[in-house]
Amino acid sequence: MFRTKSVEQSIRDTDDPDAKLRKDLTAKDLTIFGVAVVIGAGIFTLTARTAGTVAGPAVSLAFVFAAIACGLTALCYAEFASTVPVAGSAYTFAYATFGEVIAWIIGWDLILEFALAVSVVAKGWSQYLGDVLGSSAPVVHLGSVSFDWGAVVIIAVVGALLATGTKLSSRVSAIAVAIKLGVIALVLVVGATYFTPSNLTPYIPPSQPADDGAGGLHQSLFSFTTGAGDTSFGWYGLLAAASLVFFAFIGFDVVATTAEETRNPQRDIPRGILGSLAIVTVLYIAVSLILTGMVSYTQLADGNATLATAFAIHGATWVKNIIAIGALAGLSTVVMVMFLGQTRVLFAMARDGLLPRGLAQTGRKGTPVRLTVIVGVVCALLAGFVDFGTLEEMVNIGTLVAFVLVAVGVLVLRRTRPDLPRGFRVPFVPVVPILGALACLWLMVNLSIETWLRFVTWMALGVVVYVAYGRSHSVLGRQRPDPDQPELTTVG
Repeated sequence: MFRTKSVEQSIRDTDDPDAKLRKDLTAKDLTIFGVAVVIGAGIFTLTARTAGTVAGPAVSLAFVFAAIACGLTALCYAEFASTVPVAGSAYTFAYATFGEVIAWIIGWDLILEFALAVSVVAKGWSQYLGDVLGSSAPVVHLGSVSFDWGAVVIIAVVGALLATGTKLSSRVSAIAVAIKLGVIALVLVVGATYFTPSNLTPYIPPSQPADDGAGGLHQSLFSFTTGAGDTSFGWYGLLAAASLVFFAFIGFDVVATTAEETRNPQRDIPRGILGSLAIVTVLYIAVSLILTGMVSYTQLADGNATLATAFAIHGATWVKNIIAIGALAGLSTVVMVMFLGQTRVLFAMARDGLLPRGLAQTGRKGTPVRLTVIVGVVCALLAGFVDFGTLEEMVNIGTLVAFVLVAVGVLVLRRTRPDLPRGFRVPFVPVVPILGALACLWLMVNLSIETWLRFVTWMALGVVVYVAYGRSHSVLGRQRPDPDQPELTTVG
């Protein structure tokens, strides 16, 4: 179960004519994908909410702290993707470093992360569609069951684009990214006319007890184990805000799942990951500074405050519709890139035999159409009928587990395979990977206990599936049986 798949074998598998992805993507395409998935509705909502209830004007500094933590992990992803330019991202990296069972666990983790992300974001897209149309969310009530047809529509459209090819998907993403960047630029220009420097004082407001009623299974694992009370504002609030806004950056790792479809992955994957992260960091900081300069953070204390709230205070209600259009474009691209990441992880697992091999067929288009259809149907059913509630946090914990393994994996592969050609190398090893792993672990312990319990349950189910199917169908196991498991020699 702990057999590793060599980097050379992973690269050879990409030449299988029946399971070969088409190489169409450039560094520009990857940067667009990165910006597309990271800049969503969060820039219009999370910034205001965090400023008003947790950090005050210091929310801009919280974005800086979060970007540093995220950048540490991004460097590790860049090295791995340039060294192992194969579909699958953290799953593939884990297979080369920690072995098959850990690779399966992280792959199973990513399946949950991407499926929930696609479905949850699609529901958010549907709500903004209702705003643009001037009505409630596109939902049909069938007796006691509600059907969100707006969420199903966006998943169906995105699935059709991805089945056609990643290059077309990249072009559509570029258009949507241009729209939302134009909206953000307009927000910054108009917001600057209402900017008052005195609103930034005090930059870090005095701390005060948080009155959010969190307790029991809803409190964070850190609060439960230490008995520490929650506070807002002050330095503790600033650090808590960094944990919150970190999740605004989630998604850049999806760029690594497209490594096999990149023309020059050793050069372009690092550029795509780090370039997109730099762009979105500047945008997040700029928007947070303009927002907290427009109004006092105390005017955003309502937990439902958004960027549009600041403009409404100044009577510029017309900006609300523009923000809704920007959010609609932003969420469209998030659904697309998360959908892409889901299919590529499943594709890699199927090609390795840990899932049915037939799912890895690509055909003449060089695209896993069968997998794309299956993922689309499952996510559409989830988005159409399920009310997720606190299940959204499962996306966060799944992502952070992958981040930790990738950071540690860089250290492992540096020791076990120092001879490998690396298109990009993480600087200051082992300091950077260790700091990246510790930063992600800190964010994990700030998630709720119920999220941890659900995550452990999902992982336990994954182990059962691996023992029942993946272990005996593994292509690596058939090619090189483990001497301690002689039964594998009879498979085939």
